[in-house]
Amino acid sequence: MKKISYLFIVLAILLSDIMCAVVAYNYCALQWGGQYAGYSAPASTAFLYFIPYGIGVVFCIILARFFYKKQENKE
Repeated sequence: MKKISYLFIVLAILLSDIMCAVVAYNYCALQWGGQYAGYSAPASTAFLYFIPYGIGVVFCIILARFFYKKQENKE
């Protein structure tokens, strides 16, 4: 069970890194679009991508703690 716990920790870290890349890319794209292409949405709407990724990261951390504590109870 400890290996599963570590797997969810790694998954949470990967999700947070992917989240940063997605938000940064979309922020830059919306900022460029607002200046040159006439987009009406502000660049700060890119931060809405944080919500699903943040939920995924929190869920992975909760699962990692659950499996880690389950392993401690067996010992």
